Amino acid sequence: MAYRTIIFDFDGTLADTLEESRRIFNAIAPDYGIREVTAEELPSLRHMSIKELIGHLKIPKRRVPAFIAKGTAMMRGNIVRLQLIEGIGEILPVLRSRCQSFGVLTSNAPTNVDLFLRAHGLRGLFNFISSTSKLTGKAKHLKAIRKTFSLKSEEMLYVGDEIRDIKASQKASIPVAAVTWGFNSPETLAAEKPDHLLTSPNDFLEIVPQA
Repeated sequence: MAYRTIIFDFDGTLADTLEESRRIFNAIAPDYGIREVTAEELPSLRHMSIKELIGHLKIPKRRVPAFIAKGTAMMRGNIVRLQLIEGIGEILPVLRSRCQSFGVLTSNAPTNVDLFLRAHGLRGLFNFISSTSKLTGKAKHLKAIRKTFSLKSEEMLYVGDEIRDIKASQKASIPVAAVTWGFNSPETLAAEKPDHLLTSPNDFLEIVPQA
């Protein structure tokens, strides 16, 4: 059955936010007594789940929500200057023509996503932007989206760049495509057995063929 609705994660999937996120993390870290992250560390961090990452960086769990809220607020000031993932801007309009609706489900702020998509002339492609403040709360939102649009699970596709995106989709019984150009490494993503593993934005055209 063809995918009618495609829902995208934002950071690392549509937007190239990795270095900006590291910069913001390092700006906030001293306020929480957390050490900074060097660029040289990133390859090893890409093999970690979000739970492992929080433990490795010794971020107190009770401080995570406030840390994220402060980080997303800081990102707003520079969001329109951030770049799209290379090649995604050309693929999205073609992909949108092959399905009924597009959405975003992110742990970033909806305002940030809206500003970014408008800056790149892509906001009109998306029917909705949904957000969850919980790092592991996407499964619930995916189920709600399915209900809102009266979709069958197999008619939806969630696209993300992290282990938690795959796990959320599997928990919600919704197909998932993992992209290798974001945070988690290709090997780490493959180990979670997503329905699709994409190494280039052009791969979207193969899993969502023209009708």
